[in-house]
Amino acid sequence: MAKLWGGRFQKSTDQKVDDFNSSIRFDARMYRQDIRGSIAHAQMLGRQGIIPQEDAEQIVEGLNGILADIEAGKVAFEIDAEDIHMNIEKILIERIGEAGKRLHTGRSRNDQVALDLRMYLMDEIAEIDGMLKDTLEALLSLAEKHTETVMPGYTHLQKAQPVTFAHHLMAYFEMFRRDRGRLADCRKRMDSMPLGSGALAGTTYPLDREFVAEQLGFSGITRNSLDGVSDRDFVIELASCLSMVMMHLSRFSEELILWSSHEFAFVEMDDAYSTGSSIMPQKKNPDVAELIRGKTGRVYGHLMGLLTTMKGIPLAYNKDMQEDKEPIFDAVDTVKLCLPVFREMLLTMTVKKERMLKGAKGGFTNATDLADYLVKKGLPFREAHAVVGRMVFYAIEHEKDLDAFSMEEFAKFSDIIAEDIYDAISMETCVNGRNLPGGPAKEAVEKAIAEGKAYLSR
Repeated sequence: MAKLWGGRFQKSTDQKVDDFNSSIRFDARMYRQDIRGSIAHAQMLGRQGIIPQEDAEQIVEGLNGILADIEAGKVAFEIDAEDIHMNIEKILIERIGEAGKRLHTGRSRNDQVALDLRMYLMDEIAEIDGMLKDTLEALLSLAEKHTETVMPGYTHLQKAQPVTFAHHLMAYFEMFRRDRGRLADCRKRMDSMPLGSGALAGTTYPLDREFVAEQLGFSGITRNSLDGVSDRDFVIELASCLSMVMMHLSRFSEELILWSSHEFAFVEMDDAYSTGSSIMPQKKNPDVAELIRGKTGRVYGHLMGLLTTMKGIPLAYNKDMQEDKEPIFDAVDTVKLCLPVFREMLLTMTVKKERMLKGAKGGFTNATDLADYLVKKGLPFREAHAVVGRMVFYAIEHEKDLDAFSMEEFAKFSDIIAEDIYDAISMETCVNGRNLPGGPAKEAVEKAIAEGKAYLSR
């Protein structure tokens, strides 16, 4: 098949090269954006008198027909036509003849690709943002039910201080909230229209770049033609943002995997979000959470691959940059696959409140509150810290919790401890006494939930 760019060549490319060079297998997904961009370009060419107005109208009509046929499954793309851009142009010429050959006036595939990719990823960011919002709503819904569900908080995976499950959930609310902000910020830098950059040096045709940008919904145009065709910062930045989303999904998934084990037993995954063993009939495996954790490495790999691909490319466009699409497309697909299933896994799991409370009571999570009690009674903190450390050692030796000490046992360590110690180091007091903004107290968490709802409603 004759190539649209084949005038300078005396022989056809090898079939293996056609297969190697072609990107239609993965860039076909950008057909809507390619057609939208071509329609805006054609309208501008006609408006500027660069091509006859009737040709521009014929091109627009032909492109709309191609779009309808693609979405109806009536179009088969060809590997020989290399990519989605050449496929659509080839089909257009076949359908409308000479007028179709005028579409590429004042345009290069370099700026066409940059345009389509920006438009496609901006659309995908909007979809992922909606999924993140759904995830945040799920976290709020679950948190509202567990403002009094006490559980151990950890540092170094060692029991540290008691918190509530709602407080724990709201920590992830803040992480995913920042993820939305990062994506929105990334989209702002993506929101520049590159068409008109040409191959690298613009064009002598009197293009109206601002008109095209306005037609396509961009807030502005790229300011440098070399940068317009060779920039893939926006792809790498999006891959970074998606890696952060996956990192947060993975961290929470790791906790759910631990918590659903027999050793923790804080939660139980719903049957619909678990799998069994082919040999061990008792098993209920948290495979969904494990897959999310595993797929995180996949997205990280795409980020590193993109950085490596771009690190040594001189200006402007080089064919290496075709390798930008598969990684970012797969990263987008992976995040879109994980977010909905993660949300439903959360909403369907069983939270074992009594087991969480028992976990909080073990491991001396109220030791800090005992030290604070002594400080409030007049003991310097460092001395109080040492006293409580000796009490914990005693408790370990005698296999008992701090709140199970008798007054006689407390007296062995300090004569300023009174009967009010039991209330001071109860789980409820330990949690609700921390009523600072951002703290785990019920009142503080309820305020955080209310603020979260207000944020989502904006």
